[in-house]
Amino acid sequence: MNRPKPGLIIIDLIILSGAYIFMAGLKPVMVSYLSPRYLIGFGVTLFLWMVSSFYFKKYQISKKENLTFLVRKIIYPNFVALAFVALIIYAFNTTFYSRMMVLGTFSVATLLEMGFFSLYTYMLISPEYDVAKAFIEAPPTTTDRRKMKEAVNHSEVHVDPETLRAAIADEYGEKAAAYVDSHVTLGDGKTLITATMTRFNILRQPDGLYTTIVNLRRVNDVRYVNKFFESVNHKLPDYGKFISCAETAEMRRKRILRKFPPVINWIVFTGDYIIKRLFPKFYLTRGIYFILTRGINRVFTRAEILGRLYSCGFEVTEESYVNGFYFFVAIRIKEPAFDPTPTYGPFITLRRVGKGGEMIKVYKLRTMYPFAEYLQDYVHKNNDLENGGKFKDDFRVSKSRSILRKLWIDELPMLLNLFRGEVKVVGVRPLSRHYYELYSKDLQQKRIKWKPGLIPPYYADMPETLDEIQASEMKYLDSYEKRPLRTQWSYFWKAWKNIIFKKARSS
Repeated sequence: MNRPKPGLIIIDLIILSGAYIFMAGLKPVMVSYLSPRYLIGFGVTLFLWMVSSFYFKKYQISKKENLTFLVRKIIYPNFVALAFVALIIYAFNTTFYSRMMVLGTFSVATLLEMGFFSLYTYMLISPEYDVAKAFIEAPPTTTDRRKMKEAVNHSEVHVDPETLRAAIADEYGEKAAAYVDSHVTLGDGKTLITATMTRFNILRQPDGLYTTIVNLRRVNDVRYVNKFFESVNHKLPDYGKFISCAETAEMRRKRILRKFPPVINWIVFTGDYIIKRLFPKFYLTRGIYFILTRGINRVFTRAEILGRLYSCGFEVTEESYVNGFYFFVAIRIKEPAFDPTPTYGPFITLRRVGKGGEMIKVYKLRTMYPFAEYLQDYVHKNNDLENGGKFKDDFRVSKSRSILRKLWIDELPMLLNLFRGEVKVVGVRPLSRHYYELYSKDLQQKRIKWKPGLIPPYYADMPETLDEIQASEMKYLDSYEKRPLRTQWSYFWKAWKNIIFKKARSS
């Protein structure tokens, strides 16, 4: 494991102290900036500098760093530390403290760091051959193909099961080793055990050889997660097993709050949430996010991890929390969905059954986690339906956004579907293919004769069970066939009466 290097920590402290003394020397009265009250301020600055540096792993530099590390491990943590210093100066109204002194110290220290760390990284880099990198940058040459073949042959070398188990225990802990050992036969030639963050190390494996693939690198550190899962899917036969691990968003929150002292822990968590959760969801900040992080140490909710697996053709058979990791066992059941336009942001499009059985794109505000739409079958198998036909304890719904459902705000973008003529004001709810197939055949056929609606008959009749919902929709459709305008008018006002006076809401 790549650990912080004490030498880098000492040199970094010298750089910051030297930058402070240099800026003080530029002032007319240098001695005043070495007074106790200024040195206390510098001590606070030094503390925030170190906290930010450790959090963003400034002192953990590997042999595979490139120029983006200057942004990720120097500019970014320094900017965060500067922001907190500025916040303290503003909050405590320390007017005596020179703003130019603060900005100058951070600027000089950052420039010195960039020069030193660039030289350090250059000296650290080894000339080892990287097959995956060669394959990405240019089509593989004859030499590349030979090296790739050598890599495959190397992966097939038999490893003693006890040696393999001991290696897993050293890297991930004894409980994790025992968990893997309980699900696979270590040393079996049909089982691939690896710890990789790139799909090219999966794709270069021979086709049809493995029935089980175990990847012990966290899913959080794989940049193109779906592409990685698709590669595993490609290499496994039907019902082949895939085992891997991750850190969920909830586990990450608890880890950060335990890691830092009170108050600071919530400040760090808030910054982490903004950068790691919000930035990837918006088009304008997504590029900045990947520049800063290279897609490593991403934040995934459990729902998103499961949703990505199901979208890539897997069915999850077991989940466990082991030694600080979230482990999952999945089997390959079909080809991946290959969604060309996955959505992560606040505005989403959902494929729903429309008139004539054609699939239409329904616009909504996101209230579920990304890729949660692929989990309907999983949730249906593991959760019962509650009153109103919704799933009980649906973990796919974000707690912070559930208020959008209660106030109908998430439905507002569906007005675009209304303007496009794909839905009408009152009508049966547009259903996903999975929900649609839960309905009786007679109701399925009757539903697709008409456009779905913004306001479903559910809000007029207030049914509770799935059978009652179907009976309510059948009654509405029978009435609509005979008296369309009268039925629309009647159901519209009944629905609004229940919404306003009986607080009927979506959950």
